[in-house]
Amino acid sequence: MEKNIDAEITAVTVYTDRAFVTRQNKISLTGDESELILSKLPVTLIKDSIRVTGKGTSTVNILGVKVESVFTPEVPVESIAQLDRQMQALQNQKASLENQLSSRQLQLNFVAQLSEKSKTQYAINLSKQQTNLEQAQALLDFVGDKHLHYGNLIIELKQQQQDINNQISVLKQQKQNLLVPKNKEYFNLIIFMEVSEPGEFELEVAYLVNRASWRPLYDLKVDTQAKQLNLAYLAEVKQSTGEDWQNVALVLSTAKPGLGTLPPKLQPWYIDANKPVTVASPKARKMRASNEFDSAEAFSISAVSSAPMPSPKTVPANTVAATVANSGSVITFDVSGSGNIPSDGTPYKVTIFSDRYPARLEYVAIPRLVSFTYLQAVITNPATGVTLLPGKANILREQTFVGTTTLENIAPSQEFTLNLGIDEKWKIERNLVQRQVDKKLIGNKKRVTYAYRLIVNNLQARENSLKLTEQLPVSRDENIKVRLIQAEPKIKLGEMGILEWNLNLPEGSKQEINYQFTLEYPPEVSLSGLNI
Repeated sequence: MEKNIDAEITAVTVYTDRAFVTRQNKISLTGDESELILSKLPVTLIKDSIRVTGKGTSTVNILGVKVESVFTPEVPVESIAQLDRQMQALQNQKASLENQLSSRQLQLNFVAQLSEKSKTQYAINLSKQQTNLEQAQALLDFVGDKHLHYGNLIIELKQQQQDINNQISVLKQQKQNLLVPKNKEYFNLIIFMEVSEPGEFELEVAYLVNRASWRPLYDLKVDTQAKQLNLAYLAEVKQSTGEDWQNVALVLSTAKPGLGTLPPKLQPWYIDANKPVTVASPKARKMRASNEFDSAEAFSISAVSSAPMPSPKTVPANTVAATVANSGSVITFDVSGSGNIPSDGTPYKVTIFSDRYPARLEYVAIPRLVSFTYLQAVITNPATGVTLLPGKANILREQTFVGTTTLENIAPSQEFTLNLGIDEKWKIERNLVQRQVDKKLIGNKKRVTYAYRLIVNNLQARENSLKLTEQLPVSRDENIKVRLIQAEPKIKLGEMGILEWNLNLPEGSKQEINYQFTLEYPPEVSLSGLNI
C-alpha cells in the first residue's frame, strides 16, 4: 500500500558549494504500508546522496529508495500578485494624473474665456481712449503666457498618461503569460519498506543539494583608547536550492564533500616515438570500416543481452546518520537559531560569534615616501580561539569605517596585523641638509655625500611608540659603492638599504634623527635611479 507523507526540514549543514539537508516526520503506520512517497523534492537534489533511516515502535525494514521525476503544472501565484500590486500602483498614478489634467483644463478654459470677454471691451476702451496700448499689450502678454503655460502642462500630463497606459499593457501581458500553467519539475522520493505491525515511526531523510554556499565575513572594530579589537565573525549564506529553510538547525562546515575522500591515482605516463603515417588503399579502408562496424554491433548486442536488470538500492534503516567532522582541517560552526534562509539566492548574514581581543597599537612611518604616520593594530588569535578562515573584513576605528581587507587563514596563537589608516597626531619633517661632492677623486672614484635630518613630533597627549623607516639606495653595479657613514640614534644597516628606528616619545615631545651616506663611483659613470 502506498502512503503519501510530508517531512519538514529540521537541519541543514551548509558547505562552501552545497548543503546537506535533513528532513524528519513522525508517521503512524498501519502495518500494510509498502511504499512511502515524499513529494516535491527540489531538482537540485543529488540523487546518489539520499540516505533514509528511522526508528519506531514496530519493526521496519527499509528495502531501498527510488527517485522519480514529476512535472506539475503550476501558476506562480506570488509573481502574479506582485504584478497586480504594480498595476494597482500605476492605476493610482493614472487617477492622480486625471485630477491634475482636469484642473489644468479648467485653468486653460478660464484663460480662453477671459480672452474672449476682454477683447471686445478693450476695443471699445481703446476707441474712446479710456485705455492705452501698453495696458492692452500687458493683458495680451498675460493671456498668451498663461495659455501657453497651461497648454504645455496638459501636453506633459497626457504624455505621462500614455506612458502609464503602456506600462499597464506590458504588465497585463506578463500576467496573461503567467496565467498559463507551466510544467515545473520536481523529484518524488519513493521509499520501499516492510512493516511488521502497526505503530509509530520516526522517519529521517537526508540528502545533498546544489546551489547553496557560505563564506566567512568579519567586522573588525578597533578601540584605540581601550587598545582592544572587537571581532565579529559572520557568515554570508545564500541558497537557491528550491526549498526554503525555516527554523532549522543550521551548521556551517568547511568540509569538501564533492572532492571525495581518496587522493587521485596516477596512471602510467607513456611516451613513444612518432611513427610514419601510412595511407591505406580505398579497398582496405572499406574492409576495415566494415569489420569495425560488425564488431561494434556485436558488442552492443552482447552488452544489452547480458546486462542485469537494475535492482532497487537497499538502504538499511540503522546505517544512515548525518555526521559532521570536527577535527583535522575541517571546521564546523553550529549557528542554530539563525536558520531562516529562503531559497531566493539573496545573501543572508548570520553571526558565528563576537569576541574582544587585546590589541598592540603600533605607529609606522616611511618619510621618504609620505610625511604621514600610519596606525597598525597587532592582534594574536588566542590559543583557545577558533581558526579564522580566509574572508573579507570591514575595518572600523572608533566606529569610523577605515576600509576593507582580506584576512588569510589565521590559526589559534597566530599573530596578525590590521592597518588602520593615517594618524595625524604625529608630525614628521624630512630635509636634505647636505649634498657634498669631493673635489678630488679618491681611488680614481668620485664621492658624493648626502645627509638627512628628520624631526619627529608626538602631538598626542600620551606616550607613544613609532617605527620609522628610511632607505638608502642599493647598488647593482660593483663599481658603485653605497656606504652608511653615520646614523643618530645609532642603528645597523638592514637588508636592501633599510634603516629602521624604534622610537618611544613622551607626550608632546620631539626627537631628531640624522643619517649620512656616501656614493662612490667612477667619474665617467652616469647614475640612474638615484632620485635624491
